[in-house]
Amino acid sequence: MAGKLETIMLVVFLGVTSIYLVGCQSDAQTGSAIGALAGAGIGQLAGGDTESTLIGSAVGAGAGYILGNEGDKKKTQQQMHTMRDDMNSTKVNVTNSNDSVIQVKLKKCGVGWTGPRGEYYSKLPTQEQLRPVYGF
Repeated sequence: MAGKLETIMLVVFLGVTSIYLVGCQSDAQTGSAIGALAGAGIGQLAGGDTESTLIGSAVGAGAGYILGNEGDKKKTQQQMHTMRDDMNSTKVNVTNSNDSVIQVKLKKCGVGWTGPRGEYYSKLPTQEQLRPVYGF
């Protein structure tokens, strides 16, 4: 029994050390590394031999990669949405009568612009046009 425990501890130690030394740049890489570690441990516990450990490690790495890759896809989609939103919007600073400034985010809508309250401007509005609606 001590042999199994020592093997498992060695696999976990080497895996964790390699993650810190190499580093993971994506969720897929991190998932693969963690899955390989977990799979190796489970394989060793279930089979008790090198073959079981390697099979468990391979299965765990594959499963971890699949799960991590889905996380990477979601992050990429969120980044693309943010970039698209930034490309189709602008902010106009409106200076109030007390010299405070408020930023009004306008979104491109066809050939015009839409304000946060849903109002439409046929061209990019000026600070003076926005002050009656958003300033004081």
